[in-house]
Amino acid sequence: MQALVQYSKKLEPLPERFKDIDHGSFNIPECQTRVDIIPELRDGRMYFYADLNVRESPTIAAVLAIIFGAVNGQPPSTTLGIPEDFVSTLMESIGLAAREPGLNAMITRLKRYARDAQVQIA
Repeated sequence: MQALVQYSKKLEPLPERFKDIDHGSFNIPECQTRVDIIPELRDGRMYFYADLNVRESPTIAAVLAIIFGAVNGQPPSTTLGIPEDFVSTLMESIGLAAREPGLNAMITRLKRYARDAQVQIA
């Protein structure tokens, strides 16, 4: 668990340009933690940012830091390539299966944003 807390510190803070947008449509209601995931498409590459209280939700912040580290700056196809069992495999390995529904919802949202971005690029 200490490793997750340390990794949560790698989640980049929400850029200032997103502070005043309406976060309602970016909220992940299936997650127990209040978390908003904001996508950005720049030059055909996806970037994701999260707005959440890292101190209260280090597990979510750590998982998002891991995912964002892999997909940010990549084409939408990278996000769409996240394996369907990614969350269950990860959560099972660290003993946090109770967080699975919310994390699965986050992955589903990331993929939806990536599909939308592919349409914009095409």
